[in-house]
Amino acid sequence: MTRVIRGYIACRRRKKTRSFVSTFSRAHLRLTRTTTQQKMRALISTHRDRGRRKRDFRRLWITRINAVTRENGASYSYRRLIHDLYKRQVLLNRKILAQMAISNTNCLYMISNEIVK
Repeated sequence: MTRVIRGYIACRRRKKTRSFVSTFSRAHLRLTRTTTQQKMRALISTHRDRGRRKRDFRRLWITRINAVTRENGASYSYRRLIHDLYKRQVLLNRKILAQMAISNTNCLYMISNEIVK
């Protein structure tokens, strides 16, 4: 009788897990149980850090905008700038303001001066 190779579905599942963890090293790459654990851990970290990345970028943008607005005038701050933007209904988000603060500081100065008036 011929030999039957078993476990086609299980082999496919393990193959999929191994392709996911192909960049890992040692037992995290070779052993099935460890690869499964590491895959779950990696997915959890990715999910958690997605929100953290958004938070970190927002903090960075706020810091950059605040630094440039304080250079403009010591009494003028980020808080006042954002408040004045909302009062005047200017639709510029923090990312765009931070990019202007880095690349084109004069443009941000002009916007803040127009809003104050």
